[in-house]
Amino acid sequence: MEDFVNRTATHPTAARFRALVEQGDLGALEELFTPDVRLYSPVKFTPFEGRPMVLGLFGVLLRTFEDFRYVGAYAGQARTSVDGTEAESNVLLFRTTVNGKEIHGIDLLHFDEEGRIKEFTVMVRPQSAVLALGQAVHEGLVAAGLAPAPQ
Repeated sequence: MEDFVNRTATHPTAARFRALVEQGDLGALEELFTPDVRLYSPVKFTPFEGRPMVLGLFGVLLRTFEDFRYVGAYAGQARTSVDGTEAESNVLLFRTTVNGKEIHGIDLLHFDEEGRIKEFTVMVRPQSAVLALGQAVHEGLVAAGLAPAPQ
């Protein structure tokens, strides 16, 4: 039983990440990510790559989400997308609203050997919320100069 308890404890970086996101403290998030962090989004096929881009995305998300809150967590091991190695991982469950659409989602965090977030995957439901989120995030990225304006 002791092994199970240790395996399910929230990783310290995940706990800090959760607190900073809930506080809206974008500046303090930087130290939690590896320089080459990859974020897999539910609204974009290719990942957002690198700390500057991921932090820019988080800035947009923190301005876009309404009533964002984490509602649970799970811990364990999972294979990463980048190289398929097994890494310590946490899942944070969240609820939020975007443009009137309620979103249920998870943040899957993979950590490197130093405890920083090296890979981040976001999954959300339902499909109507994914579409609302995609539109709001794209508009925010364009407004922030992180994505080209539509032609």
